[in-house]
Amino acid sequence: DRHTHYATQYEGSMTDTEVGRLWDENAPVWTRLARAGYDVDRDWINTPAFLAMLPDVAGLEGLDLGCGEGHNTRRVAARGARMTAVDISPRFAALARQAEAPEPHGIRYLAASAQALPFPAGTFDFAMATMSLMDLPQPAAALREAHRVVRPGGFLQFSILHPCFNTPYRRLVRNAEGNPRCVEVADYFASVERVDEWLFSAAPPEAKQGLRPFRVPYFHRTLSWWLNAIIEAGFTLERVEEPYADEETARRCPAVADTRVTAYFLHLRCRR
Repeated sequence: DRHTHYATQYEGSMTDTEVGRLWDENAPVWTRLARAGYDVDRDWINTPAFLAMLPDVAGLEGLDLGCGEGHNTRRVAARGARMTAVDISPRFAALARQAEAPEPHGIRYLAASAQALPFPAGTFDFAMATMSLMDLPQPAAALREAHRVVRPGGFLQFSILHPCFNTPYRRLVRNAEGNPRCVEVADYFASVERVDEWLFSAAPPEAKQGLRPFRVPYFHRTLSWWLNAIIEAGFTLERVEEPYADEETARRCPAVADTRVTAYFLHLRCRR
């Protein structure tokens, strides 16, 4: 559930290796539920908005950072980009390769850290990262790496949880009719690192029965932290969006209607 954290406190600073282990454990169940259509935030809000914001990439060399099971990589490759994708989880990379087999897009999937990319400088025309950078222990390193491997004039476009409204304390408040009214937030300036446990709230009980909850690393950083990290990596901020469900989308998929209450997601495009 994206509105209430069920968290296990994590002692000490997580490393990239530890984060990779968590995502490797999540990969099979995450892929199963997402491919069954239960990642409604991705399918109804984030991916459509991300693709609408994406410049023309036909014929360009692109890199997907934190590709997961490859859903968004495939969508961008279908627009004519020649895609390479990396994920810290070898299982996710393997699951992405499996999906590539029946409908090839020419995507190369690698198990690698976005914080230390295995590519020479200036390899790609653009880089992208969909809902992945906020889960890294050192996202500033990933931004610097993206700047290094993208050619001058290229861009990085990425999406994250909105730092202003996904704070360490967060609770959805409903009105007397049970409809979303507002989101209660606090501890915006707190430095928090933990592991949250949840499954996609749109999945019915029978789909989640017997499944272990995802264990997702959570690192809170302020909006100013993200903007300064973009600047310090050498990028120029070019475009910002805060996607939400329009009335028709909310009617067709009530599970995302609460995205109309406040901004859950932040999309940014930066130019090299």
